[in-house]
Amino acid sequence: MIRFRILRSVFILGAFLALMTSCQKEASRTTGWEYNNPELGGFEVAAAREQSTGPGLVLVEGGSFTMGGNFENLTYEWDNIPRKVTVPSFYMDQTEVSNLDYLEYLYWLNRVFGQDFPVVVRNARPDTLVWREKLAYNEPLVENYLRHPAYHDYPVVGVTWVQANDYCLWRTDRVNEIILINEGILDFDPDQKNRDNFNTDAYLAGQYQGLVNKPKQNLDPSSTGERAVTLMDGILLPKYRLPTEAEWEFAALGLIGNTVYERVVERRIYPWNGNLLRTDQKKYYGSFVANFKRANGDYMGVSGNLNDGADLPAPVGSYWPNDYGLYNMAGNVAEWTLDVYRALSPEVVQDYAPFRGNVFTKPATDADGFLLEADSLGRMPRVPVTVEESMNRTNYRKADNINYADGDFQSNIANDWITDPGRNTTSEMYEYGVTSMITDKSRVVKGGSWKDGPYFLSPGTRRYLDESVSTNWVGFRCAMIRVGDPMRGK
Repeated sequence: MIRFRILRSVFILGAFLALMTSCQKEASRTTGWEYNNPELGGFEVAAAREQSTGPGLVLVEGGSFTMGGNFENLTYEWDNIPRKVTVPSFYMDQTEVSNLDYLEYLYWLNRVFGQDFPVVVRNARPDTLVWREKLAYNEPLVENYLRHPAYHDYPVVGVTWVQANDYCLWRTDRVNEIILINEGILDFDPDQKNRDNFNTDAYLAGQYQGLVNKPKQNLDPSSTGERAVTLMDGILLPKYRLPTEAEWEFAALGLIGNTVYERVVERRIYPWNGNLLRTDQKKYYGSFVANFKRANGDYMGVSGNLNDGADLPAPVGSYWPNDYGLYNMAGNVAEWTLDVYRALSPEVVQDYAPFRGNVFTKPATDADGFLLEADSLGRMPRVPVTVEESMNRTNYRKADNINYADGDFQSNIANDWITDPGRNTTSEMYEYGVTSMITDKSRVVKGGSWKDGPYFLSPGTRRYLDESVSTNWVGFRCAMIRVGDPMRGK
């Protein structure tokens, strides 16, 4: 009985202390001042929250891996020399962007900009003429592939690198807008037109207000008591974008499925174990695990036994996902990445988050340092950083770093390129149309497609196209940075 009373007293004391602790407001470790207290200045600190997963995305836990080719380079270009790099954790679309996804984008553009800025809608439309061949009858695809409901779940094609990037930015704004609506901060505004549409950057800059429902409480004692959401609240998601080449290759390999105690037990040629293109699952034994061209004239097998079941792109989400849960990382359609193509990039890019294509920008301001107004489409203007404001930096000296350490005239330290930062010297090294097809607008394409042979299904294989070119075998998917801890729920 005495023991029971002691345990009861201990329990009550513990509960009391826990209650007192929970009632205390968090205070600064350096000054002792309470956070989120309007009587003490009102410095706000958001409650710790893990980044939420945006619609359509899955988390790709990062790590180190050997990037590049792992079997003979059939084209003898040797542009994918193996090198160990580290890719930070990020999010990636589980599937390629589908026709239905893109039709939603076109509908929104037409609703908001179609009346006064029809060119915006025209510029976003995929080129359906990519299906035409001089000696093939593909006119039904020209007319139906994008528009007919039967193709809704198929990957969108005929989209340039530029169009894919614009889609990513639009998706960022739509996702963040619905987040604010679901949080009760904004109401849906069906009358958004032209400049007056939700844009994440414009909202954060205070240049878009929208239909306010329940604003955030402003704890600053000198304020009106209300405010919009800021980046520091942790509510809005980072930007959707194209994945870098390194991210795409890392995600495609899915090495999380064959790693034991930091040891990759089998280096993969494809996004699955082994070197076969067929499954060994009993129910589906012998079936192809990707959509590709088996041989000349053989796109899907023999009638009555269509092996990969697709003569053209297959619906997104077809076949088996890799160990990250990503579909069609080999075959179906090849995909745009963010990188500018250079043959020797694997030798010189950083070994952490490797990427070539940086053109550093900043928000455009007036002479007094105030942000310029959003443009006629509601977008906040940005400009490249100047040489003058970068000359004392140790990590970069100018905005455009596409050609850094690529062997051209501009990247030779003996040349006074700083005095002529606008000079494009790429052609002095890469003579477009003479000795190469490489320019500063050549973008890396990864993955095989429905019309490629097995060689191109390897994630380490590299190809490139001009960013303004579209084809019937290249699509895309979006990615997003993972902020904070690289592991979910750590």
